[in-house]
Amino acid sequence: MKRENFQSRLGFLLVSAGCAIGIGNVWKFPYVTGQNGGGVFVLFYLLFLVIMGVPVLTMELAVGRASRKSAVLGYKALEPKGSKWHIHGWFCVIGCCLLMMYYTTVSGWMLGYFVKFASGTFNGLDTAGVDAVWTDMLANPGEMAIFMIITVLAGFAVCSFGLQKGLERISKWMMLALLTLIIVLAVHSLMLDNAGEGVKFYLLPDFQRAAEVGIGNVLVAAMNQSFFTLSLGIAAMEIFGSYMSDDHTLPGEAVRICCLDTFVAFMSGMIIFPACFSFNVEPNQGPALIFMTLPKVFVNMAGGRVWGALFFLFMTFASFTTVLAVFENIMASCIDNFGWSRKKATVICCVFILIASIPCVLGYNVWSDLHFIAGKDVLDTEDFLVSNLLLPIGSLIYLLFCVSKWGWGFDNYLAEANKGTGLKMSAAFKPYFRYILPLLILVILIHGLISTFFPQLLA
Repeated sequence: MKRENFQSRLGFLLVSAGCAIGIGNVWKFPYVTGQNGGGVFVLFYLLFLVIMGVPVLTMELAVGRASRKSAVLGYKALEPKGSKWHIHGWFCVIGCCLLMMYYTTVSGWMLGYFVKFASGTFNGLDTAGVDAVWTDMLANPGEMAIFMIITVLAGFAVCSFGLQKGLERISKWMMLALLTLIIVLAVHSLMLDNAGEGVKFYLLPDFQRAAEVGIGNVLVAAMNQSFFTLSLGIAAMEIFGSYMSDDHTLPGEAVRICCLDTFVAFMSGMIIFPACFSFNVEPNQGPALIFMTLPKVFVNMAGGRVWGALFFLFMTFASFTTVLAVFENIMASCIDNFGWSRKKATVICCVFILIASIPCVLGYNVWSDLHFIAGKDVLDTEDFLVSNLLLPIGSLIYLLFCVSKWGWGFDNYLAEANKGTGLKMSAAFKPYFRYILPLLILVILIHGLISTFFPQLLA
């Protein structure tokens, strides 16, 4: 069966960027920036994006484009005879499923908050009332399940139409709407009183403030964020390489995807920090920033109901584009490996993800006493497995596959990466890719394990 391709280059770039642009950009990036002293963190983040994110992204796309297949068969097509690299392909499929087991719930939260703002739930609430909306939602499994189910059904409905008519068409419009929304929201934030202080905190590097957090901690946090923002290591990007044309080089396309991804993360900060400083809200509030802190800002803002609704609509789009991309990957893996039709893959994968997402919904209420790895709840355990294990280990495997003589090999990777017009990858990077980049990824992996199991060592 002939493999579908993207209808246009813009379609590929927007869908791939949509996969990368998710909760990590619009939720995690602002609060991690706040916790790590602002401008210095942003500076390190951009550096690591260039020296780590772009190279590994080109490798994942290269495996996809050279093989024209999803993860397992992609490895099989390119690996030396008798080697077992393709086993990692199955871990990629598991990683995508695990990611969706909690991401659909978080995406449902975004949708739920959009509905609440649009319907006026927050009108006239005081601080305690705003906090109660969040705690009441977590305590209500029925409400969370409804928004999770809407997210899953809508996602698979779009993917059922195929690459061009479903994923590409819908993602293109959602991404363009997302980019428009983010600019409108950022301009509005910048016009608030005292917004300049927020921008200063966000963009002016203050090494004294960074030293209070610890420069080493800021460095590792920036490395982590730049790495995780692209969702590398579980073949979420590899699948889009398999749908690409040979017209453009992979380093050029990777840089464009990173620029779009960074633009959205950067603009999220331009929405959040000026708003926080305008309403005297601490910008280093961690994960609660989006659901407890920002609604208080919107409640006190002129036209807050509209701005709150627009903000959470933007958050819904950002998370839903990732849901679509990963659903496509899961379905393509089933179509490639089991010979299913797209219709059959849609139904079976949809039922599986619906059932698999239930533990995360129940983890905050009915099963709130359940704790797993290092005392983490259901969502945090699933996130630990994906973010701290499968992403860094998977990226290391893709890297070694592309640069070692026991895998596909550097020369084959380089030829594929440089096929087409655009920015080329230099052969001079070979020693860096072979010896330094694996060590940087190992730092992320080891730091993630130490911070989970032996946090006292980092204190």
